[in-house]
Amino acid sequence: MDTEALMGDSTTPRPRALATEAVHAGRDDLAGLGLHAVPIDLSTTYPSYDSRGEAERIDSFAATGARPDGPPVYGRLDNPTTARFETALARLEGTESAVSFATGMAALTAVLLVRASMGLRHVVAVRPLYGCSDHLLGAGLLGTEVTWTDPAGIAEAIRPDTGLVMVETPANPTLAEVDIQALAYSCGSVPLLVDSTFATPVLQRPVEDGARIVLHSATKYLGGHGDVMGGVVACDEEFAARLRQVRFATGGVLHPMAGYLLLRGLSTLPVRVRAASASAAELTRRLTADPRIARVHYPKVGGAMVSFEVYGDPHRVISAVRLITPAVSLGSVDTLIQHPASISHRIVDEGDRRAAGVGDRLLRMSVGLEDVEDLWADLCQALSDRPARTAAGNVPESRPAGR
Repeated sequence: MDTEALMGDSTTPRPRALATEAVHAGRDDLAGLGLHAVPIDLSTTYPSYDSRGEAERIDSFAATGARPDGPPVYGRLDNPTTARFETALARLEGTESAVSFATGMAALTAVLLVRASMGLRHVVAVRPLYGCSDHLLGAGLLGTEVTWTDPAGIAEAIRPDTGLVMVETPANPTLAEVDIQALAYSCGSVPLLVDSTFATPVLQRPVEDGARIVLHSATKYLGGHGDVMGGVVACDEEFAARLRQVRFATGGVLHPMAGYLLLRGLSTLPVRVRAASASAAELTRRLTADPRIARVHYPKVGGAMVSFEVYGDPHRVISAVRLITPAVSLGSVDTLIQHPASISHRIVDEGDRRAAGVGDRLLRMSVGLEDVEDLWADLCQALSDRPARTAAGNVPESRPAGR
């Protein structure tokens, strides 16, 4: 038997599986450095005795946005630890580059600023989006103008000054899905941005279907433990260079410690997503058969997010859970539940919110890694007809917050 055929051409390494890339991407040089764990570089500035050379490197970055050759210059320009996370995420998404930011909203802001700097301030978007993304586009805070449409109306909504088409799939919080490939075709030469926070590269890689830009709130599944905030954009190197320039000018940088935690989170991402998805699918099956539930939303692509509409008072469910945590955000190892109309999408106009399917009886649950029987037992008691109250005897008021 041809051993070389089995192992592949020695000059062309066989593409590595996602699970392998998740563990090794961004760390390939560690053994050569005599290290096993990723080092954390917390420096804000770096010594340089060649001021002329330093000036040339800064001029080069200002002109091209490419990462400077040689040692780092300043923490706002680049950082070795966060660069490792960016390299790893780009490999998982199958893009040339990735650029990290302090939060997901900082990442989206940078994308909009890049397009606006080119005179392309018009955005075409499909609802629902995460509530703060919706607000950022609709409020015109960055001088953008948005046209909201359904997927079938994308091509007709595009104008000469359209700089971006934006969708979130599966969408927050209804888990509605769109055909990325069909949308990318409708966009023509206009870049399609896909917020893939809910799916992660484990479940979908939008660039393979024609999207040009992939956005993640890295705070969620990429970090995976509820202890780090960040955002990241995966794209080609040309767009990444512009994003780095905006990041340098606006200062929305990812802290090195956050970069370290996000890189560490990537190593277990496939395992976490698949395990939580299995539990979410089982809870979906049980909720669908439960007479207390009016409707269940679960995406075809799978995942750990489940949304469901109750016949009773959703606020009672929120106040009655004991194992599940009533809190904003998602993607952690523990299960979270929230009421989108009161929290993550409160900032969206009520009429627009309802039209997008975010009704007052909708609950959104991010399934974690607990045993599914324990989660089901907690849901069952929270869905019971008996009044549920907090330890203080009151149902707490909700307020707008994160995803």
